[in-house]
Amino acid sequence: MPSAFQNALKQLDGVIPYLERDYPDEKKFRKIVEKLKRPQRIIKGKIKVVMDDGKIDVFQTFRCQHNNARGPFKGGIRFHPNVSLDEVKALSMWMSIKCSVLDLPYGGGKGGVKVNPARLSQTELERLSKAYAEFIAAYIGPRKDVPAPDVNTDGQTMAWMLEAYEKKIGRSAPATFTGKPIELGGSLGRTEATGRGGAFVLESYAKEKKLNPKQTRLAVQGFGNVGFWFAKLAEDLGFKVVAISDSTGAIFDKKGLDIDKLGKLKEKHGSFSEAAKKNGLKFIPLRETSRASARGLERRVFRFGGIPLPTKRGEKIPQASACGSFITNEELLALDVDILVPAALENAITSQNVGKVRAKVVLEMANGPVTPEAEEILLKRKIDVLPDVLCNAGGVTVSYFEWLQNLQKDTWKEEKVNKKLEEKMKKAYRQVAKVVKEKKLSFRKSAYLLAVKRIVDAMVLRGRV
Repeated sequence: MPSAFQNALKQLDGVIPYLERDYPDEKKFRKIVEKLKRPQRIIKGKIKVVMDDGKIDVFQTFRCQHNNARGPFKGGIRFHPNVSLDEVKALSMWMSIKCSVLDLPYGGGKGGVKVNPARLSQTELERLSKAYAEFIAAYIGPRKDVPAPDVNTDGQTMAWMLEAYEKKIGRSAPATFTGKPIELGGSLGRTEATGRGGAFVLESYAKEKKLNPKQTRLAVQGFGNVGFWFAKLAEDLGFKVVAISDSTGAIFDKKGLDIDKLGKLKEKHGSFSEAAKKNGLKFIPLRETSRASARGLERRVFRFGGIPLPTKRGEKIPQASACGSFITNEELLALDVDILVPAALENAITSQNVGKVRAKVVLEMANGPVTPEAEEILLKRKIDVLPDVLCNAGGVTVSYFEWLQNLQKDTWKEEKVNKKLEEKMKKAYRQVAKVVKEKKLSFRKSAYLLAVKRIVDAMVLRGRV
């Protein structure tokens, strides 16, 4: 399977033929494109952290700064065992495109530490966070590079990093990090911003295509911050979320799910499958229900916190308002729904499983969940793919609002943040949809066409070739 960075390069290459006709100096244009294919700076190394037992562990760390022609680098920091140079290079390029699609005055950046944070104590996480901030301190700042939370990092992580950074430079600089706690200059509305931005794209697409939300069925793969808030806000807009999953499995109900109840269940038990185990119930995938019935299990449901679980014959079923079935994540991808929403990690839909997809639309809320090869197949089947660089840009947009508030020493009300986010997301959607209609291109190519042209124009004006 191609790497994430190879996928990013392929997506960039896909729009070059449509752009080169706008630049008479072909040689200069090609040089700029080659520059876009390489990050401007890669910061990598190893940091040492004292663990609770007194031993010292060493962690591989990265910060990739892709392009700053339109403004400071901007991008998250992730703590994950699979963090790699290839991954942060791809994510930094996607951030450049994403910021440009939303017309934000930023370029792309991304960073990470190769670590399994679940194995660290709270004090060890604090030491790791501060060590990472000290490691990249010389390369970041409010007008240089503005990091934010990403996978397995959050407001607390940013607070630790801000403390270490400010101690290192000897002055206050809250605008260096976004996604901070409200008490340290964070923005209201930031927690749900990525999901809310995706919901605005969904609403805009449905309006353009004249879809009735009540009759539009969604399946969401992923129940982290992004998946939860997207599903909840889509439900609030009247859409019917019929399936949603975490890493252990999915819940499906063709009548629609109660997202708030799912959230409470997840919070209590940690995972959907663990909820079943805690109640002494058996996880039965949808495809096995007929065999399960033959073994003496009725296809009844145990309604716990609004979540249905299979029960043995005669077992008492508590009262609640939702019912459905447990299915696997792969089965979720194959559901006959109107819109499939991959909201977990990259490469969820590949050339190996794309044939199972029966949705009419794929709306990307994760970064890079559909490989280029899979997307080609979907497009041939007349399935629209709404790209990540548009759909999940709500987070970086509200990070931009937070940055502005910090620079202006101001605080916006949540209603103002949400209203400005709606304006930004819907304007970006309209601009992309206009290119789709005029150029007869896919949504991704249209978004890239807009974004890459803005970056190239900035590089030309700056004389970077």
